[in-house]
Amino acid sequence: MWLRERRNRWTAARDDRGSGTAAVLMFALVFMTLAAFVVDGGLSIHKRERAADIAEQAARYAAQDIDVEALRDAPAGTAPRINTANCDARVKDFARQSGLSIPDAQASGCDMAKTNDQHVEVRIQLTYSPTLTGFFYSKDFTVHGTAAAEIATG
Repeated sequence: MWLRERRNRWTAARDDRGSGTAAVLMFALVFMTLAAFVVDGGLSIHKRERAADIAEQAARYAAQDIDVEALRDAPAGTAPRINTANCDARVKDFARQSGLSIPDAQASGCDMAKTNDQHVEVRIQLTYSPTLTGFFYSKDFTVHGTAAAEIATG
């Protein structure tokens, strides 16, 4: 009789073994997944801020390209004009100088619908490859930054 009770106690104790391990593994998996999304989310926000920073600098760079011929031919007191024909090329050149990859630099440029002879609007594209969430989502993220610059006279 005592042998049967001992065997029943031993069997019951053995059935519960490993249940704590399964719970720890589940919590670890959930924690690692959340950490991956936090890290990749922060890195994508950083890329978006970098795109906005490069866009601001590229807009100033494009706005510095004054149409010298038009300024020489204009009557005295006429405000200088931005060389809008060269705007897209200057933005792409600045993007390459800033270290952007070729596809991102080609996709960046002036927004000609919002650009005129006194105002330049620039868009910069950056591509971000997720590091930790690549296990779940393998596509690259594309972020954009836009900025504007105007001629300052005076």
